[in-house]
Amino acid sequence: MSKAINTVITGTGSYIPENIISGNEFLNSTFFENGNRLEKENAEIIHKFSEITEIVERRYACPGQLSNHIGAKAAEQAIQNAGIDKESLDYIIFCHNFGDIPLNSNRTDVLPSLAAKVKQQLGIVNPDCVAYDIIFGCPGWVQGSIQADYFIKSGDAKRVLVIGAETLSRIIDPHDRDSMIFSDGAGAVIFEGKEEEEDKKGILAHKTETHAVNYGNLLTMGKGSHPEETSGNYYLKMNGRKLYEFAVVQVPQVIKKAIDKAGLDVEDVNIVFVHQANGKMDTAIMKRLFKLYGKETVPENLVPMTISWLGNSSVATVPTLLDLVLKGQVQGYKVKEGDIAVFASVGAGMHINAFVYRF
Repeated sequence: MSKAINTVITGTGSYIPENIISGNEFLNSTFFENGNRLEKENAEIIHKFSEITEIVERRYACPGQLSNHIGAKAAEQAIQNAGIDKESLDYIIFCHNFGDIPLNSNRTDVLPSLAAKVKQQLGIVNPDCVAYDIIFGCPGWVQGSIQADYFIKSGDAKRVLVIGAETLSRIIDPHDRDSMIFSDGAGAVIFEGKEEEEDKKGILAHKTETHAVNYGNLLTMGKGSHPEETSGNYYLKMNGRKLYEFAVVQVPQVIKKAIDKAGLDVEDVNIVFVHQANGKMDTAIMKRLFKLYGKETVPENLVPMTISWLGNSSVATVPTLLDLVLKGQVQGYKVKEGDIAVFASVGAGMHINAFVYRF
């Protein structure tokens, strides 16, 4: 039987910040919308928010930590988990959106690239280990993984480290209730080229789309919600309702295209690692996906979720979720050899992507 070079996951790591931020942390906040202070009590706002998103807690980085620091911690774990020599890495791809943001500064730093900073922290001397960043919204890590697949299958690389890390707590508007969605964290994965029998293991297919013309303004940077703010800072802003509608319709179609491209059926899928953006939205996405295949129900224990206690850490959610599942830290979920997984995300751009993977 013919052999092929497949892109295989050989190591994973994650860093979950120690600071647990519950809903109670927002009881003394002042929330505004369209220049007007929200009339409802904060306790009611927080309760309703949790009902809609399923987020109860989120994690914030420690004061002295930057995105490159927590990304390096996840990367160290992944390298150790893979049991490889760090000098053998051909690429380090760091996926983020805001670079390094010191606490209380609201200013981003991307010089040098975060990937270069991680390479420096890890002490990798090899100049042939190329380090660069991807800014692709929340789907950044999935896209970085797709790029790793291209590098490996072209013969340009044998080992690629893909990191997703973000400190969104530094870029959110404290007067915007949507700020309760976002969190900090980091995940990292080692991809390696392995000679396998055709399609035996690894990335089987992928699909990416960008819907910028009509939907590029659903996630942007904008002025603070407080009408008297004069700092000049810009904050992460989203049109939550329109984003939900977009994701529920468009994401299932992209996932289906990836599954179809792999020559599989949705019933072949054993687990789905989907971006942890909004619990109810992810559930709706899965229901719509199965309806595209004429199925009325989604199998139980198909979609592991961490959003209730980790919040939405953007590019970090998918690799962190993968690491936790592989290490038995998400109750009721595990993977075994031969299982088919889908990795999918959606975010600013608006970008959507997915890849199909066989363990």
